[in-house]
Amino acid sequence: MSEKPHKAGFVAIVGKPNVGKSTLMNALVGERLSIITSKAQTTRHRIMGILSGENFQVIYSDTPGIIKPEYKLHESMMGFVNSSFEDADVILFVTDLYEKFADEKQITFLRELGIPVILVMNKIDQAKGSQAEDKVAYWQELIDFDAVIMVSALEKTNVEPLFDKIIDLMPEHPAYFPKDELTDKPERFFVDEIIREKIFLNYKKEVPYSCQVVTKSFKEDDKIIRIMSDIYVERKSQKGIIIGHKGEAIKKVGIAARQELEKFFGKQVHLETHVKVEQDWRKKEMKLKNFGYLN
Repeated sequence: MSEKPHKAGFVAIVGKPNVGKSTLMNALVGERLSIITSKAQTTRHRIMGILSGENFQVIYSDTPGIIKPEYKLHESMMGFVNSSFEDADVILFVTDLYEKFADEKQITFLRELGIPVILVMNKIDQAKGSQAEDKVAYWQELIDFDAVIMVSALEKTNVEPLFDKIIDLMPEHPAYFPKDELTDKPERFFVDEIIREKIFLNYKKEVPYSCQVVTKSFKEDDKIIRIMSDIYVERKSQKGIIIGHKGEAIKKVGIAARQELEKFFGKQVHLETHVKVEQDWRKKEMKLKNFGYLN
C-alpha cells in the first residue's frame, strides 16, 4: 500500500483593508499571529503562519490590505502584497458582505494570475436573508474562481472546509520549514506587533497610524522575559497624546500589552516602553529600512 503523498505550499491571503484577513489566518493556523483591530490598515508586513501535519505543510501569508499608496510606508506595504504572489500556490481572495464594488485592476489581475484562486466570503454570521449568496453571485459573474467558501473567520464557521479545499489545491512537495516552526518572524516582531495593536485599540484618528514600535531588548530566563521597547511617533504633539496626562495613557497600553505578551509567550513579562519622536518617518526611506519595511 503506497504512502499518502506529502503536500506543501504557500497560500497568499489578500483583499481590501478590514475584510478579516488577519482573523482568517489566525483561525486557519490556530494561533494568534496577526494583530486584529477594527481599524483599517492594521497589518503592515507579510506575516507567515505555518501549519504542519504528518502529510502536509501550509504556509499562509497574511498581507496588508490593498490600498492606493500615499506614503513610502504604503508603497512598502503593497510591496509585501506583491511578494506574496511570487511564491503563492493558492490565493485566498477575501471579501465580505460590506465590500461594495470590485476594482477593475483587481479583477484583471485575479483573472490573469494563473494560480488557483478561492473566493472567501467572510462575515456571513452578520448576513441577513440572501445577502451572502447575492454577494457571492456578484463576484462569480466577474471571476471564474476555483472554489467559493463562505466563512465567518471570527466564529470559525466553515474554516475546516476551507482548509480541506486548500489541501486539495496544494502541490505535492516536501516541507519547506521544520515541522515544529509556527512562523518566519522572530520573537521581537510579535512584541512590536502586540504593543502596536494596543496602541490602535486605545488611541483615535491618525495617532496609531503614526506609531512604530521597535523592541530594543529581549532578555529571557527560566522565570521571566524582560523587554524594552521604543514607540516612535512623527510629531511632538503625538508624543504627548501617547503618554497622556501623568502617563496614564501609556500605562494603560503597557498593562494591556504585557498581559497579551504573557499569554503569547506563556511566561511572566516585564515590559518597559519609551516614546520617541522621529519626524515624518513614514515618508523617509532610510527610516523605513531601519524599521524593517525595506530591504
